[in-house]
Amino acid sequence: MTTPQQPPVFLERRSYRQRRLMDALRLLPIFGVLLWMFPLFWPATQDETAQAAPIPMSAAVIYVFVVWFVLIASSFALRQILRPTFEQQAADLGEADASEAR
Repeated sequence: MTTPQQPPVFLERRSYRQRRLMDALRLLPIFGVLLWMFPLFWPATQDETAQAAPIPMSAAVIYVFVVWFVLIASSFALRQILRPTFEQQAADLGEADASEAR
């Protein structure tokens, strides 16, 4: 017995991309925390038996601020790309509020 085939789900490209960009914007803080935790794995010992040399504190501080800047820049870029979507959602909410007030 054959199973009935369901028609494929079609998602408009623009709305699909907007959803993925919104997901990226939501995951950005988690990605930032993971990047900020990365220096915890850098070698810090100065033993003669250690294979790798310790990372200087200045390099770690520069790394933290570079990650911070990249997070801010990527958040700003994603926000600018999604600006029309956010404005449309705000307009839809404004219309909904106006219809409820009547």
